[in-house]
Amino acid sequence: MAGSGGNGTKHNGERALESLAQFLREDGWFPQPLEHGAGFGVMFQGNHGVFRCIAEVVLDFEQFLFYVVLPELVPAERRLAVAEATTRANCGMRIGNFELDFVDGMVRYKSSIDFDEELLTPPLIRNAIYMAVETMDRYAAAIVAVARGEKTAAAAIAEVEASG
Repeated sequence: MAGSGGNGTKHNGERALESLAQFLREDGWFPQPLEHGAGFGVMFQGNHGVFRCIAEVVLDFEQFLFYVVLPELVPAERRLAVAEATTRANCGMRIGNFELDFVDGMVRYKSSIDFDEELLTPPLIRNAIYMAVETMDRYAAAIVAVARGEKTAAAAIAEVEASG
């Protein structure tokens, strides 16, 4: 298996999980172990709310996933409009993307790194995490406005993107 070492060496995914834990502690995130999976839950206070975040290492595939969850679920009748908003926001994004769960209305932003046979370093972790929380914070108010029926998807996303 890729990333497995012989002679008692630690699996690359396990090393990545340790590196992630150390980074989160040292960077002041106060990580809490996930109940299911390998990773940590953390909170982020942004300009547009407090966001629950999930930092996960998929051990066997040597992948790092970071999710930032919008604090408000989208009502069923507004999910198509929010899907349009997230699609508009995703267009042109080079790293990461918004996801909408049509079953429960959860919106989240995901960034990820495939570190197969490489070390997951603190700078890589930092870049993935901070880009994700900054992007969610930037778009959160617009997505919530669409979810509440206060703005159209086109107007809400255009407003965010016009502001820089």
